[in-house]
Amino acid sequence: MTAQSGTDSYFPYDIQISSFHWRSLDLGSLSNAIKERGIPQIQFFRQLALKLNHSHATGSSVVHAAELNLYASLQKALRYLIADVAHAPESRLLINALKTGGIDPSSKRLQSTAERFVELFPPTPILQGTTKPADWLADSLSSPVLTHQLLQEMLLLRLAAANPAIDSFRELVDDRTLAASSHYSTIIRIFDESLKDGPIIAEKGCTLIEALMAAINFSPYSLAGQVSYLREQWQGILPPELFKEIEMALDILLEEQRERGGGGGDPGEAPVLEFRQTEHSLGGPSSQTGTNAVFHGFDYPAYEAFSSDAGWMSHVVLMAKMVYVWLDQLSRTYGYPITRLDQVPDAELDQLATRGFSGLWLIGLWERSPASQKIKQICGNPDAIASAYSLYDYEVAADLGGWEALKNLRERAGRRGIRLASDMVPNHTGIYSRWVIQHPDWFVQTDYPPYPTYQFTGEDLSSDSNVCLQIEDGYWNKSDAAVVFKHYDKNSGRARYIYHGNDGTSIPWNDTAQLNYLIPELRESVIQTILHVARNFPIIRFDAAMTLAKKHYQRLWFPLRGLGGGVPSRAEHGMSKEEFDAVFPVEFWRDVVDRVAVEAPGTLLLAEAFWMMEGYFVRTLGMHRVYNSAFMNMLMTEENAKYRTTIKNVLEFNHEILKRFVNFMNNPDEK
Repeated sequence: MTAQSGTDSYFPYDIQISSFHWRSLDLGSLSNAIKERGIPQIQFFRQLALKLNHSHATGSSVVHAAELNLYASLQKALRYLIADVAHAPESRLLINALKTGGIDPSSKRLQSTAERFVELFPPTPILQGTTKPADWLADSLSSPVLTHQLLQEMLLLRLAAANPAIDSFRELVDDRTLAASSHYSTIIRIFDESLKDGPIIAEKGCTLIEALMAAINFSPYSLAGQVSYLREQWQGILPPELFKEIEMALDILLEEQRERGGGGGDPGEAPVLEFRQTEHSLGGPSSQTGTNAVFHGFDYPAYEAFSSDAGWMSHVVLMAKMVYVWLDQLSRTYGYPITRLDQVPDAELDQLATRGFSGLWLIGLWERSPASQKIKQICGNPDAIASAYSLYDYEVAADLGGWEALKNLRERAGRRGIRLASDMVPNHTGIYSRWVIQHPDWFVQTDYPPYPTYQFTGEDLSSDSNVCLQIEDGYWNKSDAAVVFKHYDKNSGRARYIYHGNDGTSIPWNDTAQLNYLIPELRESVIQTILHVARNFPIIRFDAAMTLAKKHYQRLWFPLRGLGGGVPSRAEHGMSKEEFDAVFPVEFWRDVVDRVAVEAPGTLLLAEAFWMMEGYFVRTLGMHRVYNSAFMNMLMTEENAKYRTTIKNVLEFNHEILKRFVNFMNNPDEK
């Protein structure tokens, strides 16, 4: 028989769980459902934590799924130390230790203790019903390898008893009944005495027992501290796949702690723009940096690739109009109904031109998602209309007169030197949109609710009879802000859970659906949509453009391991930079700029970009203009010295960036 690796687990999900809890919490059916559907291990621990917390009395310690998951990683690491680093199975280390202490492996004392251990803490084959306890014991006690595994699990159970960091879920691993009804305590004492002087683990110069206890001794009240200790002290010794698992477990913990602490929230006051040399920059210093840790990550090559301006671009003075509000205001001003774009009076366009405006930004002219309006109305705002950023499709709204009405307005405005500008919302669609119905695979999603508390029993928000769309119940009763909504295909019976749009700084946008930019077909479809908009509008403003920059898209949705995750529940979907680059090879915005320059030349591309990326967007990604967000916020808060420093830093780095800043007198998106 081939010796088992140290990472092979005796227990399902790698942690000790008593037979009492396995039965009373109905973990068998939960485990089967999760494994059959290929759901990540963390989902088992989220369900287990929920069940334990429901069974606990009020005031008891709260069990956290991330800590259960972290404990599983700790157990795998300790198994590896015993089996692979100390080579215990091959040397029969634990069996020989028993002999040294006076217990023969074939004795009744070991057999009765093994029977009791298996009864109280049954292994996976017994829990799954693939073998009977008596048969499993007979096989184990007749095989030195399996006998060693049994002894190893007894030793690990005793280590758990000595670990105060697991007090919140100690009931799962309580060994007192085993100690009172078997020779378990004697066996553990023999291990302590027989192994205290060796063998010495060559890599670290300590005994196996010292190595197993080192993490607990280093950080007795913190599982994160224990696992971090092993990660640091055993780097290069633990196998890469286990090291990767440990990184992800720590990320899930950081993600959960951020949720407990109130989430990302306000990203803080406007920082001074700074630029620094990075090891990735090409052709000189390039990288813009800030101090907010939530945006910590890595840099992509930053080089100079400004797009050239057409002659008119540097002279644009843009007026923003919320279309429906503007038409209502015009109706009141002129004394008759004005509801369509082609009904905007020439006098109004004359006035805009006379006042020096050369651009008219029409906010909210695209066909909106009716689900957005329904959500607002159900929540108590009967007069609300759908959000201008929860779109059904890029068709001019029929009640605004459609494409013909837009053409009329564009021609009349153009005769007065006014170019029309439009929004493009590439980050997400509306929760009910053409793509959600026709291409549901194009969205970030899972086949299971990421959190076991999520319930979807509210109103169907879909206008398509084949698909049911439901936001999570917490939105209706204002108890939670779920990161996903439920998409149910009535024809196939498939349920999927699609993520809402989310920039990681506040609650998810519950009337939106997040697009998955790892899909090449999706990226090309968005570019084609941008080109469609560009052929009708010489100025395009890209909403929340920074969320699609590669490093931030990865941070939010497929986070770099070791950085603690982005959007809640996405840590378990983390990637290395190399893995991410393989499926998302080119900066999306660089691709957009280059394609528009060829296929819709003369289009001014304006990026709404924050997070200290203003310079990167115009200098490297090639946007013609970028929001000067720092100016807007510093002007509002009268931080004149900070703004002077920002201007100085930009000028010293590259004055061409300053020429491409867009300044606002006011902004419909900000204070």
